[in-house]
Amino acid sequence: MEYHNTGLFALPGGFINLEEDLDKAVKRGLKERTGLENIYLEQFYTFGNAKRNRTGEMETILKANHMEIETLRWILDRMVSVAYYALINIEEVTPAPDSLSDSCTWYEIDNLPPLIQDHTQIVEKALEVLKQNLDKKLEGVNLLPEKFTMNQLQKVYEAIMGEKLHRGAFQRKMLSLGSLVRHEKQFSGAAHKAPYLYSFKS
Repeated sequence: MEYHNTGLFALPGGFINLEEDLDKAVKRGLKERTGLENIYLEQFYTFGNAKRNRTGEMETILKANHMEIETLRWILDRMVSVAYYALINIEEVTPAPDSLSDSCTWYEIDNLPPLIQDHTQIVEKALEVLKQNLDKKLEGVNLLPEKFTMNQLQKVYEAIMGEKLHRGAFQRKMLSLGSLVRHEKQFSGAAHKAPYLYSFKS
């Protein structure tokens, strides 16, 4: 997201209310930004470098939005971020900015704007953790239609892994996992080229 009148970009985030559980705060923030509920969320790391909030960027953001710095001095103190990622289909969601932001937009992972503080490290860590046990994480999430082709599944893997995968080897691996159900072919004209549809086992 891009903060008003600053040219500064950050990952969407938020604060926990005093009497609010951490997981509830994360789900609330997700719903406020995307309108979605019951989405796969994973807490993947805690960022607590003592100097991560001493970059001057938060003060710039407060001043640019004409906010009283003395009243909000706590925002400039040390901050610890508990990071989560969600798995969603971005084609179905237009993220909403908060009151301090001009925009909240999807970016390709290889084309991110410069991010404040340690937010680039947060993205890198999220990708690292997402790649671990990816086969299990993709089951039951809505990155794919309920029924999908092997090619669609491969494209999701390639996007997350950041590399091109061999078609035949990928298909053999996925079928060997025993987590897919094969359905009817998806006909689109040339019957001999019609791919099978798959879904994840319940």
